[in-house]
Amino acid sequence: MSLQSVTDDLAKRAPDLTVEVTTDSTATVQTAAIVHDVEPGQIAKTLCIRVGGEVMLLVTRGDARLDNQKSKAAFGGRPRMLGAEEVEQLTSHRVGGVCPFGLPGPLPIRLDVSLKVYDLVIPAGGYTHASVRMSVDQLAQLCGDQWVDACQPPQEQH
Repeated sequence: MSLQSVTDDLAKRAPDLTVEVTTDSTATVQTAAIVHDVEPGQIAKTLCIRVGGEVMLLVTRGDARLDNQKSKAAFGGRPRMLGAEEVEQLTSHRVGGVCPFGLPGPLPIRLDVSLKVYDLVIPAGGYTHASVRMSVDQLAQLCGDQWVDACQPPQEQH
C-alpha cells in the first residue's frame, strides 16, 4: 500500500513528520488547500515527467504550471507528463496521492524554485486522503535539495 510506504519512509528519514489522513479527499490542489486551510500554492504537487529518455519527479507549488521555455532551459528538453498508469508503476502512488516519498526505486527529484516563497508546504502522502505538513527546507532535505526554475506561478493580480 502506497500510504504505508510513505509512512515507513518518513518514519526512517523524518520521524518528526506525521502523515495526516483526512476524511475529505486531498486529491486535487483545490480540495487539499480547503482541507488544510492553506493557500493553493502551499500544496506541493508532484509531477511525474519525462524529458528525452529520463523520467523524474518535479515538486512545485500547487498553483504553478509548467512553463515551456523555463522547463526546456532547466531540463535540456521539453518535459512530457506521464499517464496515470505509468505514474503509479514508477511511484507506487495513484494520481491524487503522488509524492516524492516511499518510492519503490530511486527517481531523480527536482524542486521548483516557486516553492521558496512559502515556509510551510503540504505534499501528498501517497494516498488521495493523505498529506504531510513540513517546512520547505525539510522538503528540500528529503528530496535531495536539487532546485530548478521550470514553472510559472500565477501572475499577481493588480
